[in-house]
Amino acid sequence: MSDEIEEDADQYYDDEVAPEGNRIAGGKCRAVVEHVARNIAEDPDAIEVDVEERNGELMLLVRTSPDDMGRLIGRRGRVIQALRQVVRAAGSAEGVKANVDVLE
Repeated sequence: MSDEIEEDADQYYDDEVAPEGNRIAGGKCRAVVEHVARNIAEDPDAIEVDVEERNGELMLLVRTSPDDMGRLIGRRGRVIQALRQVVRAAGSAEGVKANVDVLE
C-alpha cells in the first residue's frame, strides 16, 4: 500500500525536478501563484505564469485576461500585495527571492 502512495507522490512532483536531479528554483512559488490566481479568476484557463530571473531575483509574471486583471489586483492593490507576501514566504522557504507582476 505504501508503494502506491510513493508512486502517486512521484507523479505530482516530477515537474519540479530538473533532469540533473536539482530542484527547479521557484517551483513552490509558481505553484502558489497559479493556485491563488486560478481560484480568483473567472476564467482560470486564461491564467499563465512565467518565471524569469532578474538581478538574482525570481520574477513571476502572471498573464491574464483584462476582465480578471482587476480581480487579481484588487481594490487599492490589496490582493496582489497579499499574493506577493505569500510568494515571498514561499521563496524564502526555498532560499530564493521572489516577486509577482501582473501582465495583460
